[in-house]
Amino acid sequence: MKIICTQENFKRAILNCERVVSRQSTLPILNSILLEAEKGRLKISATNLEIGMVVKIGAKIEKEGKITIPARILGSFVNNLPGGDNLNLEISGENLKIKSGNAKASIKGLNAADFPLIPQRKSENQLILPISDLKKAIEKTLISVANNEARPELTGINLTLKEKEVFFAATDSFRLSEQKINILPENKNEQTYRVLVEKGGNVIIPAATLTEIHRITGNLEGGSIKITIEENQVFFENNEITLVSRLINGKYPDYQHIIPKDFKTRTVGDKNMFLSAVKMASIFSSGKTNEIVFKISSDEFKTIVEARSAEAGENSTEIKNDVLGPSQEAILNSRYLLDGLNSISTSQVAILINGPATPIAIKEINEQSGEVLDDYVYIVMPIKN
Repeated sequence: MKIICTQENFKRAILNCERVVSRQSTLPILNSILLEAEKGRLKISATNLEIGMVVKIGAKIEKEGKITIPARILGSFVNNLPGGDNLNLEISGENLKIKSGNAKASIKGLNAADFPLIPQRKSENQLILPISDLKKAIEKTLISVANNEARPELTGINLTLKEKEVFFAATDSFRLSEQKINILPENKNEQTYRVLVEKGGNVIIPAATLTEIHRITGNLEGGSIKITIEENQVFFENNEITLVSRLINGKYPDYQHIIPKDFKTRTVGDKNMFLSAVKMASIFSSGKTNEIVFKISSDEFKTIVEARSAEAGENSTEIKNDVLGPSQEAILNSRYLLDGLNSISTSQVAILINGPATPIAIKEINEQSGEVLDDYVYIVMPIKN
């Protein structure tokens, strides 16, 4: 292998792949990145056997070939190169020689034949989602993913495929997030997508996989991601990057029945005012569950957020806002409530409640019409007194 490529493209590709590389494995090959020069492009691959990533960048290929290089050494060297110059990469025996400007290195490699095979999709893409919609869905649902491995299905995000929309959902049994994305007819392969829907249209994607997708699309505002679901795997692809991940086996809880269809009381107000009140109350909250009291007064058109503890003292904040329905009171976990409020992307927020022992919903508000939006819902369970 002998190639020339831009330092910027190579750095970005190595950074993306480096995050996927296994850190704990005792197998040196899993701590490495595979470099392959073929068909006028440099292909860079990494895997931890759960997630695999392939990045393709443009390069001047003088000689094809491939080699596996320790990710930590390659990444550290490339990240410390002064910018501006192109990279010259060449295989010499079992080593990779790198030269850029006045800097050069020879890194000992491993046999590329030992690198694990990264699965390739066998069918056509079934679904295309705008990057902006996908990032929003990931951001809004990751907060509710469970960290406890006792129930593996709750450590992922559930993707439900319907004819005209897809739903991303996550729950840790204490709160729930669901985001709906509408699908344009031209953004799905009608035949293969319908087969998925008829099979049940339900898969669980590991949270780590979607975290990586969110990271690698972090600076991209336009464009789209192609999604393919095959057997026990899911593929995400854009122009440069392909990420393949295993799916989580198991049945996701039937969470839809948890979301109330109607609410007796609704309070609408400025999101930042709610955030400030809950943050102050959390300072005085007591117990491991960070308990605060959330009161809605229909007579005085206000919401009261308060907390008290024997150690810290007490706090109470009143917020004047619109209230529809009877007065309500509930005890909530302040951290869960803060997560829900922070996930709202509109300046106004709606908090909906039926009673002290029923799920409480947080939704976004249309800035122009004042209408409560249903595309996203965050549910938090109250603490029983």
